[in-house]
Amino acid sequence: MSRGPVPGLRKPAPRSLSCLSDLESRATPEPRLCRPPGSSGHAPPPPPAPAGCDPRLRPIILRRARSLPSSPERRQKATGGPGAACRPGCSRQLRVRFADALGLELTQVKVFNAGDDPSVPLHVLSRLAINSDLCCSSQDLEFTLQCLVPDFLPPIEAADFSERLGQQLVCLERVTCSDLGISGTVRVRNVAFEKQVAVRYTFSNWRSAHDAVARWCGSAGADGTEDVFAFGFPVPPFLLTLGSRVHFALRYSVAGSEYWDNNRGQDYSLTCRSHALHMPRGECEESWIHFI
Repeated sequence: MSRGPVPGLRKPAPRSLSCLSDLESRATPEPRLCRPPGSSGHAPPPPPAPAGCDPRLRPIILRRARSLPSSPERRQKATGGPGAACRPGCSRQLRVRFADALGLELTQVKVFNAGDDPSVPLHVLSRLAINSDLCCSSQDLEFTLQCLVPDFLPPIEAADFSERLGQQLVCLERVTCSDLGISGTVRVRNVAFEKQVAVRYTFSNWRSAHDAVARWCGSAGADGTEDVFAFGFPVPPFLLTLGSRVHFALRYSVAGSEYWDNNRGQDYSLTCRSHALHMPRGECEESWIHFI
């Protein structure tokens, strides 16, 4: 006995095998290229180019860039230092080449003319002559030097220094001479906060003159009623001849007025004279180290 179709039920449609295979291939992901844990850092070879018009696939795993060596390592490798790596089959050896092998001279000769001799200052020659005399003498050395000597006593040592400062408001304390020039100190009355002290000097008996501004050193006197300034100016070498003289005077500018100290109208002067020195032999033998 055969059964007919049941009313209300639909007959299932036959499935296509090709459609099922297409769905299965879409559901399964494509395998990704991955580097095994123990492999090197090189990227895998690129897949073969497709036969169609599709663009060529690029690998997603790129080669890792190596970090550059530091500057000392690069310099050592560039110069072939002891830590530089050598290529296989390289035999690096130290080589010595002389100048004659390159067609050069082994010696270099330079001829000096009489006009090319250096001009040595007189004070240097005098000091070198002192050392040469020590080699032939067993006694203490006596010699003379030409230097500028003040023609006046230090005003600060005078008994009337305070009275003189009160009258002029500016007065020279002391002056010293050296190879660098002439320097000294000045004391002024503290009349106002804004003030300037300068020295006017001449090498030609006032046919020409120059000014040099002094610098403030500090306060002096009771309750800061006085100030001390320091000055200095160079002396040209041609003045180190016997009889040459240097004149100077001091100017104090304060509260719109000027006050001068010119040694009571006579100017402060220094004269180049011969000064005798007596030096023990032991001190002279050790003085050569200063000329190196």
